[in-house]
Amino acid sequence: MEFGREINNFIDEYVSALKEGNAAIFAGAGLSIPSGVVNWKELLRRPAARLGLDVDKESDLVSLAQYIYNDSKTKTPLTELINNHFSQTGRINRNHEIIAELPIRTYWTTNYDKLIEQALIQAGKKPDVKKRVNDLAVIKSKRDAIIYKMHGDVEVADEAVLIKNDYELYEKNNQMFTIALKGDLVSKTFLFIGFSFEDPNLEHILSRIKILLDDHTRTHYYFIKEVAEEDYPNNAEGKEQFQYDKIRQELKCADLERYSIKPLIVKKYEDITAILETITERYNRNNLLISGSAHEFNDYKVSGINAEDFIHKLSKTLNQKEFKVATGFGLGVGSAVINGVLEGMEESGTRNINEHLIMRPFPQYATNGKEIGQLWEEYRQQLISECGIVIFMFGNKLTKKEESDEDIVVEANGVIREFDIAVDKNAKVIPIGVTGYASRKLWEQVINDFQRYYPEFPYLKDKFIKLGEDGIEFNQLIKIVTDIVIEIRGGE
Repeated sequence: MEFGREINNFIDEYVSALKEGNAAIFAGAGLSIPSGVVNWKELLRRPAARLGLDVDKESDLVSLAQYIYNDSKTKTPLTELINNHFSQTGRINRNHEIIAELPIRTYWTTNYDKLIEQALIQAGKKPDVKKRVNDLAVIKSKRDAIIYKMHGDVEVADEAVLIKNDYELYEKNNQMFTIALKGDLVSKTFLFIGFSFEDPNLEHILSRIKILLDDHTRTHYYFIKEVAEEDYPNNAEGKEQFQYDKIRQELKCADLERYSIKPLIVKKYEDITAILETITERYNRNNLLISGSAHEFNDYKVSGINAEDFIHKLSKTLNQKEFKVATGFGLGVGSAVINGVLEGMEESGTRNINEHLIMRPFPQYATNGKEIGQLWEEYRQQLISECGIVIFMFGNKLTKKEESDEDIVVEANGVIREFDIAVDKNAKVIPIGVTGYASRKLWEQVINDFQRYYPEFPYLKDKFIKLGEDGIEFNQLIKIVTDIVIEIRGGE
């Protein structure tokens, strides 16, 4: 999908924030609406009607909630709405999945539902959920992300921020949430998603940030759907309302600039998912999987160095170009990959192996009621989902002829399967044909249909052709592979 300049600039900035560990999410009700969760206006429709009010004519829903409270002198009707709806409604949607899979450690939300934490758990992460002020003092060990639920949670609906009274007393009763949010707004790059900006509490916090830090705040981003004429009745009244709403949106976007928030205007809500998918793809292109297995190296056609040393030197070079290298410990390949990365780390003086290497040895035994083939498929899917580039080399294994029980070397079907998974997940595939076996077959497949695999990089085809050039000198081959992956990543 093609994006405009502002969206592309945002993607670049957010990917950089992800790499630096400074990316954050602020989620509003709109994130959960596609999951079947209704918005606050719909929740208030029936109790408002009992007061003789039409919720569609009300713009200040906080005051409306206060009127409902005033009528009954209790929060019970409102907390029952939260309990009855948010405890039974909602399922994780694709946007939840994407933001949970990304390396984001800070989530803020005004939502009462539990969909963000469920998505994080589904992604294999351990969230630390802050529902009350007292939770801020408790640090959960081995946590992967923090979710700040600044307006409360369905499990403590009686303490949720609901009515005008709650907003007026927020600074007094929830000051530690305010302090924590101010710190994150200063130090992290936020993406506001599904948020209307009608929340008076957030408006107050943003105003305070502006007062305290003047124009030195970090730039944040906000998705907003463009007011579209086709969404209005095709009559004079509809056209007049469209023009009014269009002007109001333009003014609102301009006003957000006061808080260093850049609006990201999308044509339709589905564009948000496409943008998030693109962020994932571009971030993952810094993670590179070397796929391959080798019982033998007889088909290896690179001059000047043996096969194991070639794998070692290529892995070391990729590490020095700041790629995070992944390996599944393929036979004859995995050890050389690991040693190459470790040597690169040693020379650069770095010791945090988790920032440089992803090691996922395949299970050797069936477990948890799953066959070994099923486990291997799950491992492949998970490993490749974390990598935006996959290099294929060699690809052979030892097996037995059925008719004679004789040992023979054949193409490794696991390497071919990893190629298919990588293509399905939109990872960029780089088979090194001169290493032979399955990789030669895959290289021919890419060359013969290059437009399919690299529509945005047609100029790389000449370099790919050299990956299958028998007798190529190893330093030249390493440079070509390095040039290709750096180009795909988007530069040094």
